[in-house]
Amino acid sequence: MATFVLVHGGGHGGWCYQLVARLLRAGGHEVYAPSLSGLADRAHLLSKDVDLNTHITDVVQLLKYEDLTDAIVVGHSYGGMVITGVADRAAERVGHRVYLDAAYPRNGQSLLDHAGPMISKAREAGRIVGGIELVLFPDQFGPEFYGVTNPVQIAWAAARLSPQPWKCFEQKLVLSNESAMRAIPESHIICTVTKPGRDMDALMASSQGRVWDIDTGHDLMLTEPDWVADKLNRVANLKA
Repeated sequence: MATFVLVHGGGHGGWCYQLVARLLRAGGHEVYAPSLSGLADRAHLLSKDVDLNTHITDVVQLLKYEDLTDAIVVGHSYGGMVITGVADRAAERVGHRVYLDAAYPRNGQSLLDHAGPMISKAREAGRIVGGIELVLFPDQFGPEFYGVTNPVQIAWAAARLSPQPWKCFEQKLVLSNESAMRAIPESHIICTVTKPGRDMDALMASSQGRVWDIDTGHDLMLTEPDWVADKLNRVANLKA
């Protein structure tokens, strides 16, 4: 049995992992899928102070208070920024990093630095609400934007998406324990369409060849949950 901590991307929440989490739990694994501060079921915690560091701290505190060790941390999209920071701050509790069609940042990068054109587009459509700059409003960036095509899933996800504080995308990731973080094994599960924008040779080298891709939408935990769960089980088997 392995322990998974599934970290969602921008505008989402722990809800987006329901299908994958169900499959992993059926296989005997322990699964945590928290929503980050200010989003989804934690939208009531939205404030002008919520940023990337807040979200890294959310997950570090989960690892600490649940007393988790050797955890497989999985980050989707913006969640790649989060799990990189988590592995830096809590290297002793993380056993594997999995980037799920995710940002793969370097020290000193923000998501804006990492994926500038798309993130800038999100900001152009943003709004100020209660003095907080928010982006990824569901009425502009709905499930279809994330590659979801099933009408039932579109309706389900549309009711759960929430806007994201812009500060999360603008704040630069600061690593203080990078050598220990990079020493933690990593794997990459990606969408085929994002391969041209990635340094695939570097990913293959850093993950010892554990790079899997599939031709599907960005929200692949919704569009291809069985395939994603299978790859996560392969990661778990490396630790068996």
